[in-house]
Amino acid sequence: MFYRKNLPGWERAMRTAGGIMMIAYGLLAMSGATSGYLIAGAGAVAITTGFFGFCPMCAMVGRRLPSP
Repeated sequence: MFYRKNLPGWERAMRTAGGIMMIAYGLLAMSGATSGYLIAGAGAVAITTGFFGFCPMCAMVGRRLPSP
């Protein structure tokens, strides 16, 4: 699949860091609770979008990076 990155570098770093914190909170602070697993799942999605630099929801609303 070919896709065009739609997240700037600073946002990719923030999504990755936030995703790590969400996973840690969901699995450690809320262990065993369904909401903890949901938070950890959302953190995994945030890490994935930060790693690839592409967010499908941002693409749906037409967000693009400026061309160099």
